[in-house]
Amino acid sequence: MNFDRPTVRAGTHQVKWSAAEAALGLRGDDPLPMWVADMDFDAPQFLQDAVVDLARSGILGYFSGLDACSEAVANWMRTRHGWDADPAHVLYTHGLGNGIAVCLQTLSEPGDGVVIFTPVYHEFTTKIRRNGRRPHECPLEVGADGRFEIDFDALEAGLTGDERIMLISSPHNPAGRIWTPEEQRRMAQVCERHDMILISDEIHHDLVLPGQTHVPMPVAVPEVTDRLVVMAAASKTFNVAGARTGCLIVPDDTLREKLQTALKASDIQPNIFGVEITREAYRQGAGWVDSLTAYLAENIRVFSEGVAEIPGLSAMPMQATYLAWVDFAPLGMSPEEVSRRVVEEARLGPSPGPAFGTGGETAMRFNLGTQRARVEEAVSRLQAAFADVQ
Repeated sequence: MNFDRPTVRAGTHQVKWSAAEAALGLRGDDPLPMWVADMDFDAPQFLQDAVVDLARSGILGYFSGLDACSEAVANWMRTRHGWDADPAHVLYTHGLGNGIAVCLQTLSEPGDGVVIFTPVYHEFTTKIRRNGRRPHECPLEVGADGRFEIDFDALEAGLTGDERIMLISSPHNPAGRIWTPEEQRRMAQVCERHDMILISDEIHHDLVLPGQTHVPMPVAVPEVTDRLVVMAAASKTFNVAGARTGCLIVPDDTLREKLQTALKASDIQPNIFGVEITREAYRQGAGWVDSLTAYLAENIRVFSEGVAEIPGLSAMPMQATYLAWVDFAPLGMSPEEVSRRVVEEARLGPSPGPAFGTGGETAMRFNLGTQRARVEEAVSRLQAAFADVQ
Protein backbone atom coordinates (compact mmCIF):
# COMPACT_ATOMS: atom_id res chain seq x y z
CA MET A 1 0.00 0.00 0.00
CA ASN A 2 1.12 3.54 -0.71
CA PHE A 3 0.82 5.20 2.70
CA ASP A 4 1.92 8.51 1.18
CA ARG A 5 -1.22 8.69 -0.95
CA PRO A 6 -3.34 11.64 0.24
CA THR A 7 -6.77 10.83 1.62
CA VAL A 8 -9.67 13.22 2.15
CA ARG A 9 -11.54 12.42 5.36
CA ALA A 10 -13.18 15.78 5.97
CA GLY A 11 -16.90 15.52 5.33
CA THR A 12 -16.97 11.73 5.82
CA HIS A 13 -18.38 11.83 9.38
CA GLN A 14 -15.06 10.65 10.81
CA VAL A 15 -14.81 11.98 14.38
CA LYS A 16 -11.17 12.93 14.06
CA TRP A 17 -11.98 15.42 11.30
CA SER A 18 -15.64 16.29 11.76
CA ALA A 19 -15.54 17.02 15.52
CA ALA A 20 -12.15 18.73 15.81
CA GLU A 21 -13.55 22.26 15.84
CA ALA A 22 -16.19 21.54 18.48
CA ALA A 23 -13.86 19.49 20.69
CA LEU A 24 -10.59 21.39 20.30
CA GLY A 25 -11.46 24.77 18.83
CA LEU A 26 -9.49 23.81 15.72
CA ARG A 27 -10.44 26.08 12.84
CA GLY A 28 -8.93 28.26 10.13
CA ASP A 29 -7.36 27.39 6.81
CA ASP A 30 -6.08 23.83 6.38
CA PRO A 31 -6.47 22.58 9.97
CA LEU A 32 -4.61 19.36 10.79
CA PRO A 33 -6.36 17.14 13.36
CA MET A 34 -3.93 14.92 15.29
CA TRP A 35 -6.09 13.72 18.17
CA VAL A 36 -8.47 10.72 17.84
CA ALA A 37 -6.43 7.51 17.62
CA ASP A 38 -7.21 6.30 14.16
CA MET A 39 -5.12 6.76 11.05
CA ASP A 40 -5.55 8.83 7.90
CA PHE A 41 -4.93 5.79 5.69
CA ASP A 42 -7.55 3.81 3.81
CA ALA A 43 -8.36 0.41 5.23
CA PRO A 44 -6.36 -2.34 3.48
CA GLN A 45 -7.71 -3.23 0.06
CA PHE A 46 -8.24 -6.87 1.04
CA LEU A 47 -10.60 -5.74 3.82
CA GLN A 48 -12.46 -3.42 1.47
CA ASP A 49 -12.86 -6.37 -0.90
CA ALA A 50 -14.09 -8.64 1.90
CA VAL A 51 -16.80 -6.16 2.89
CA VAL A 52 -17.90 -5.66 -0.72
CA ASP A 53 -18.01 -9.41 -1.36
CA LEU A 54 -20.11 -9.97 1.76
CA ALA A 55 -22.53 -7.20 0.83
CA ARG A 56 -22.84 -8.46 -2.74
CA SER A 57 -23.64 -11.95 -1.50
CA GLY A 58 -26.95 -10.54 -0.32
CA ILE A 59 -26.91 -12.88 2.68
CA LEU A 60 -26.96 -10.52 5.63
CA GLY A 61 -29.41 -12.11 8.05
CA TYR A 62 -28.93 -13.49 11.53
CA PHE A 63 -25.77 -15.54 11.61
CA SER A 64 -24.09 -18.01 13.92
CA GLY A 65 -20.77 -19.68 14.08
CA LEU A 66 -17.79 -17.64 15.21
CA ASP A 67 -15.35 -20.53 15.15
CA ALA A 68 -13.55 -19.44 11.97
CA CYS A 69 -13.04 -15.92 13.33
CA SER A 70 -11.84 -17.21 16.70
CA GLU A 71 -9.40 -19.55 14.93
CA ALA A 72 -8.04 -16.58 12.98
CA VAL A 73 -7.67 -14.54 16.18
CA ALA A 74 -5.86 -17.39 17.94
CA ASN A 75 -3.59 -18.09 14.97
CA TRP A 76 -2.62 -14.41 14.81
CA MET A 77 -1.71 -14.43 18.49
CA ARG A 78 0.32 -17.58 17.96
CA THR A 79 2.22 -16.51 14.84
CA ARG A 80 2.65 -12.79 15.58
CA HIS A 81 2.98 -12.77 19.37
CA GLY A 82 4.10 -16.23 20.44
CA TRP A 83 0.95 -16.78 22.49
CA ASP A 84 -0.76 -20.15 22.12
CA ALA A 85 -4.23 -18.71 22.67
CA ASP A 86 -7.20 -21.07 22.69
CA PRO A 87 -9.94 -20.11 20.19
CA ALA A 88 -12.53 -21.23 22.73
CA HIS A 89 -11.36 -18.48 25.08
CA VAL A 90 -12.36 -15.65 22.70
CA LEU A 91 -15.45 -13.57 23.50
CA TYR A 92 -16.75 -10.76 21.29
CA THR A 93 -17.83 -7.22 22.16
CA HIS A 94 -18.86 -4.07 20.31
CA GLY A 95 -15.34 -2.67 20.49
CA LEU A 96 -13.01 -2.53 23.46
CA GLY A 97 -14.69 0.45 25.10
CA ASN A 98 -17.72 -1.78 25.39
CA GLY A 99 -15.44 -4.56 26.58
CA ILE A 100 -14.04 -2.42 29.39
CA ALA A 101 -17.57 -1.52 30.51
CA VAL A 102 -18.68 -5.16 30.56
CA CYS A 103 -15.61 -6.15 32.59
CA LEU A 104 -16.17 -3.35 35.10
CA GLN A 105 -19.85 -4.20 35.53
CA THR A 106 -19.22 -7.93 35.83
CA LEU A 107 -15.99 -8.19 37.81
CA SER A 108 -16.40 -5.37 40.34
CA GLU A 109 -19.07 -3.59 42.36
CA PRO A 110 -20.18 0.06 42.35
CA GLY A 111 -17.72 2.14 44.35
CA ASP A 112 -14.82 -0.27 43.88
CA GLY A 113 -11.44 1.15 42.93
CA VAL A 114 -9.81 0.51 39.55
CA VAL A 115 -6.05 1.01 39.33
CA ILE A 116 -4.78 2.85 36.24
CA PHE A 117 -1.32 4.18 35.38
CA THR A 118 -1.53 7.82 34.34
CA PRO A 119 -1.19 9.58 32.01
CA VAL A 120 -3.26 6.99 30.15
CA TYR A 121 -5.93 6.67 27.48
CA HIS A 122 -8.65 9.01 28.71
CA GLU A 123 -11.51 6.59 28.10
CA PHE A 124 -10.23 4.41 30.95
CA THR A 125 -11.22 7.08 33.45
CA THR A 126 -14.42 7.90 31.57
CA LYS A 127 -15.59 4.28 31.52
CA ILE A 128 -14.66 3.75 35.17
CA ARG A 129 -16.66 6.76 36.32
CA ARG A 130 -19.63 6.15 34.05
CA ASN A 131 -19.93 2.69 35.54
CA GLY A 132 -19.90 3.96 39.11
CA ARG A 133 -16.39 2.82 39.97
CA ARG A 134 -13.51 4.91 41.31
CA PRO A 135 -10.37 5.52 39.24
CA HIS A 136 -7.28 4.99 41.41
CA GLU A 137 -4.47 6.81 39.65
CA CYS A 138 -0.89 5.62 39.98
CA PRO A 139 1.16 8.35 38.28
CA LEU A 140 3.95 7.11 36.04
CA GLU A 141 7.44 8.51 36.40
CA VAL A 142 9.85 9.41 33.62
CA GLY A 143 12.93 7.22 33.81
CA ALA A 144 16.54 7.91 32.92
CA ASP A 145 15.85 6.73 29.36
CA GLY A 146 13.12 9.33 28.97
CA ARG A 147 10.31 6.76 28.97
CA PHE A 148 7.48 6.12 31.40
CA GLU A 149 8.12 3.73 34.26
CA ILE A 150 6.12 2.45 37.23
CA ASP A 151 6.98 3.18 40.86
CA PHE A 152 5.82 -0.14 42.31
CA ASP A 153 6.52 0.89 45.89
CA ALA A 154 4.29 3.95 45.51
CA LEU A 155 1.66 1.80 43.80
CA GLU A 156 1.29 -0.58 46.73
CA ALA A 157 1.66 2.11 49.36
CA GLY A 158 -1.23 4.02 47.81
CA LEU A 159 -3.73 1.17 47.67
CA THR A 160 -6.69 1.60 50.04
CA GLY A 161 -8.04 -1.95 50.04
CA ASP A 162 -11.13 -1.45 47.90
CA GLU A 163 -9.41 -1.82 44.52
CA ARG A 164 -10.77 -4.80 42.61
CA ILE A 165 -9.34 -4.31 39.12
CA MET A 166 -6.04 -3.19 37.61
CA LEU A 167 -6.56 -1.88 34.07
CA ILE A 168 -3.40 -1.48 32.01
CA SER A 169 -2.62 -0.22 28.52
CA SER A 170 -0.02 -2.52 26.97
CA PRO A 171 1.76 -1.13 24.98
CA HIS A 172 0.99 2.08 26.80
CA ASN A 173 -1.11 4.84 25.28
CA PRO A 174 0.25 7.53 25.12
CA ALA A 175 3.91 7.29 24.06
CA GLY A 176 4.00 3.60 23.15
CA ARG A 177 5.92 2.26 26.14
CA ILE A 178 6.28 -1.53 25.95
CA TRP A 179 6.10 -3.06 29.41
CA THR A 180 8.85 -5.62 29.92
CA PRO A 181 8.02 -9.16 31.07
CA GLU A 182 9.48 -8.30 34.49
CA GLU A 183 7.29 -5.22 34.80
CA GLN A 184 4.27 -7.26 33.81
CA ARG A 185 5.22 -9.87 36.38
CA ARG A 186 5.35 -7.22 39.08
CA MET A 187 1.93 -5.90 38.04
CA ALA A 188 0.54 -9.42 38.27
CA GLN A 189 2.11 -9.95 41.69
CA VAL A 190 0.46 -6.79 43.00
CA CYS A 191 -2.87 -8.09 41.70
CA GLU A 192 -2.33 -11.43 43.42
CA ARG A 193 -1.37 -9.86 46.74
CA HIS A 194 -4.37 -7.52 46.70
CA ASP A 195 -6.89 -9.85 45.03
CA MET A 196 -7.43 -7.76 41.91
CA ILE A 197 -8.50 -8.82 38.43
CA LEU A 198 -5.92 -7.80 35.81
CA ILE A 199 -7.29 -6.43 32.54
CA SER A 200 -4.60 -5.98 29.90
CA ASP A 201 -5.74 -3.78 27.01
CA GLU A 202 -3.38 -4.87 24.24
CA ILE A 203 -5.14 -3.16 21.34
CA HIS A 204 -1.84 -1.53 20.26
CA HIS A 205 0.18 -4.77 20.41
CA ASP A 206 0.54 -5.07 16.63
CA LEU A 207 1.85 -1.52 16.26
CA VAL A 208 5.27 -2.37 17.64
CA LEU A 209 8.09 -0.54 15.88
CA PRO A 210 10.83 -2.44 14.04
CA GLY A 211 13.43 -3.81 16.44
CA GLN A 212 11.04 -3.83 19.42
CA THR A 213 9.16 -6.76 20.96
CA HIS A 214 5.89 -6.84 22.87
CA VAL A 215 5.26 -9.88 25.07
CA PRO A 216 1.57 -10.53 25.81
CA MET A 217 0.69 -10.71 29.49
CA PRO A 218 -0.25 -14.44 29.44
CA VAL A 219 3.15 -15.23 27.93
CA ALA A 220 5.06 -12.98 30.31
CA VAL A 221 3.18 -14.23 33.37
CA PRO A 222 1.36 -17.50 32.60
CA GLU A 223 0.58 -18.11 36.27
CA VAL A 224 -1.70 -15.05 36.39
CA THR A 225 -4.24 -16.38 33.89
CA ASP A 226 -6.71 -17.28 36.65
CA ARG A 227 -7.36 -13.56 37.13
CA LEU A 228 -6.58 -12.22 33.64
CA VAL A 229 -8.60 -10.70 30.80
CA VAL A 230 -6.72 -9.74 27.62
CA MET A 231 -8.38 -7.28 25.26
CA ALA A 232 -7.48 -7.17 21.57
CA ALA A 233 -8.99 -5.98 18.30
CA ALA A 234 -8.15 -5.44 14.66
CA SER A 235 -9.43 -1.87 14.86
CA LYS A 236 -6.26 0.09 15.64
CA THR A 237 -3.96 -2.08 13.56
CA PHE A 238 -6.02 -2.06 10.37
CA ASN A 239 -7.80 1.30 10.81
CA VAL A 240 -11.27 -0.26 11.04
CA ALA A 241 -12.61 1.13 14.33
CA GLY A 242 -15.98 1.65 12.66
CA ALA A 243 -16.42 -2.14 12.56
CA ARG A 244 -17.09 -1.93 16.31
CA THR A 245 -15.77 -5.40 17.08
CA GLY A 246 -13.40 -6.34 19.88
CA CYS A 247 -12.19 -9.50 21.57
CA LEU A 248 -11.90 -10.46 25.21
CA ILE A 249 -9.56 -13.43 25.53
CA VAL A 250 -10.20 -15.06 28.90
CA PRO A 251 -8.18 -18.19 29.79
CA ASP A 252 -9.92 -18.86 33.13
CA ASP A 253 -13.18 -20.81 32.87
CA THR A 254 -14.87 -19.08 35.80
CA LEU A 255 -14.06 -15.55 34.62
CA ARG A 256 -15.02 -16.40 31.06
CA GLU A 257 -18.38 -17.84 32.13
CA LYS A 258 -19.16 -14.68 34.13
CA LEU A 259 -18.34 -12.44 31.20
CA GLN A 260 -20.16 -14.65 28.70
CA THR A 261 -23.26 -14.54 30.91
CA ALA A 262 -23.07 -10.74 31.08
CA LEU A 263 -22.69 -10.45 27.31
CA LYS A 264 -25.69 -12.68 26.74
CA ALA A 265 -27.75 -10.77 29.32
CA SER A 266 -27.14 -7.55 27.38
CA ASP A 267 -27.63 -9.30 24.02
CA ILE A 268 -24.15 -8.24 22.93
CA GLN A 269 -23.33 -10.09 19.74
CA PRO A 270 -20.88 -9.07 17.01
CA ASN A 271 -22.24 -7.78 13.72
CA ILE A 272 -21.66 -9.73 10.54
CA PHE A 273 -19.41 -7.10 8.93
CA GLY A 274 -17.28 -6.71 12.05
CA VAL A 275 -16.70 -10.45 12.18
CA GLU A 276 -15.79 -10.56 8.48
CA ILE A 277 -13.33 -7.70 8.87
CA THR A 278 -11.75 -9.19 11.99
CA ARG A 279 -11.35 -12.64 10.47
CA GLU A 280 -9.85 -11.44 7.19
CA ALA A 281 -7.58 -8.92 8.92
CA TYR A 282 -6.02 -11.70 10.96
CA ARG A 283 -5.91 -14.09 8.02
CA GLN A 284 -4.36 -11.77 5.43
CA GLY A 285 -2.87 -8.81 7.25
CA ALA A 286 0.69 -9.75 8.28
CA GLY A 287 2.48 -8.15 5.34
CA TRP A 288 0.35 -5.03 5.51
CA VAL A 289 1.17 -4.57 9.20
CA ASP A 290 4.89 -4.96 8.57
CA SER A 291 4.75 -2.24 5.92
CA LEU A 292 2.67 -0.02 8.19
CA THR A 293 4.99 -0.20 11.18
CA ALA A 294 8.02 0.57 9.02
CA TYR A 295 6.22 3.64 7.68
CA LEU A 296 5.14 4.76 11.16
CA ALA A 297 8.70 4.41 12.44
CA GLU A 298 9.88 6.91 9.85
CA ASN A 299 7.02 9.27 10.73
CA ILE A 300 8.10 9.10 14.36
CA ARG A 301 11.71 9.85 13.42
CA VAL A 302 10.69 12.88 11.36
CA PHE A 303 8.44 14.21 14.12
CA SER A 304 10.87 13.56 16.97
CA GLU A 305 13.81 15.16 15.20
CA GLY A 306 11.70 18.14 14.22
CA VAL A 307 10.36 18.71 17.73
CA ALA A 308 13.89 18.44 19.13
CA GLU A 309 14.88 21.47 17.06
CA ILE A 310 12.64 23.60 19.29
CA PRO A 311 14.86 24.51 22.26
CA GLY A 312 13.79 22.64 25.38
CA LEU A 313 11.34 20.29 23.69
CA SER A 314 11.49 16.60 22.90
CA ALA A 315 9.05 13.82 22.10
CA MET A 316 9.14 10.89 24.50
CA PRO A 317 11.06 7.97 22.91
CA MET A 318 8.60 5.48 21.44
CA GLN A 319 8.61 1.70 21.14
CA ALA A 320 5.11 1.20 19.73
CA THR A 321 1.96 2.97 18.51
CA TYR A 322 1.72 6.18 16.49
CA LEU A 323 0.75 8.34 19.50
CA ALA A 324 3.63 10.68 20.34
CA TRP A 325 3.80 12.48 23.71
CA VAL A 326 5.33 15.92 24.06
CA ASP A 327 5.63 17.67 27.42
CA PHE A 328 5.80 21.45 26.97
CA ALA A 329 6.70 22.15 30.62
CA PRO A 330 10.37 22.94 29.82
CA LEU A 331 9.24 26.02 27.89
CA GLY A 332 7.88 27.62 31.05
CA MET A 333 4.68 28.68 29.30
CA SER A 334 1.18 28.30 30.68
CA PRO A 335 -0.92 25.50 29.18
CA GLU A 336 -3.19 28.19 27.77
CA GLU A 337 -0.31 29.84 25.91
CA VAL A 338 0.92 26.50 24.58
CA SER A 339 -2.59 25.68 23.38
CA ARG A 340 -2.91 29.08 21.71
CA ARG A 341 0.29 28.52 19.77
CA VAL A 342 -0.39 24.90 18.83
CA VAL A 343 -4.13 25.04 18.11
CA GLU A 344 -4.77 28.63 17.05
CA GLU A 345 -1.48 29.63 15.49
CA ALA A 346 -0.21 26.32 14.09
CA ARG A 347 -3.75 25.02 13.41
CA LEU A 348 -2.84 21.59 14.79
CA GLY A 349 -5.28 19.50 16.80
CA PRO A 350 -3.45 17.14 19.18
CA SER A 351 -5.15 15.62 22.23
CA PRO A 352 -4.82 17.84 25.32
CA GLY A 353 -2.65 16.19 27.96
CA PRO A 354 -4.89 16.86 30.99
CA ALA A 355 -7.47 14.43 29.56
CA PHE A 356 -4.99 11.61 30.25
CA GLY A 357 -4.96 12.23 34.00
CA THR A 358 -2.21 13.04 36.46
CA GLY A 359 1.07 13.63 34.65
CA GLY A 360 -0.54 15.05 31.54
CA GLU A 361 -1.10 18.61 32.75
CA THR A 362 1.52 20.23 30.50
CA ALA A 363 1.63 17.72 27.64
CA MET A 364 -0.07 16.97 24.34
CA ARG A 365 -0.51 13.73 22.41
CA PHE A 366 0.14 13.88 18.66
CA ASN A 367 -1.30 11.25 16.32
CA LEU A 368 1.35 10.41 13.71
CA GLY A 369 -0.77 7.84 11.87
CA THR A 370 -0.96 9.98 8.78
CA GLN A 371 0.81 10.72 5.52
CA ARG A 372 4.47 11.72 5.81
CA ALA A 373 3.75 15.08 4.20
CA ARG A 374 1.29 15.89 6.99
CA VAL A 375 3.84 14.98 9.66
CA GLU A 376 6.38 17.23 7.97
CA GLU A 377 3.79 20.00 7.78
CA ALA A 378 2.96 19.58 11.48
CA VAL A 379 6.64 19.87 12.39
CA SER A 380 7.02 22.99 10.25
CA ARG A 381 4.01 24.62 11.90
CA LEU A 382 5.22 23.76 15.40
CA GLN A 383 8.65 25.18 14.71
CA ALA A 384 7.09 28.39 13.39
CA ALA A 385 4.74 28.69 16.37
CA PHE A 386 7.66 28.45 18.81
CA ALA A 387 10.25 30.26 16.70
CA ASP A 388 10.80 32.84 19.44
CA VAL A 389 11.90 30.23 21.99
CA GLN A 390 15.58 30.56 22.82
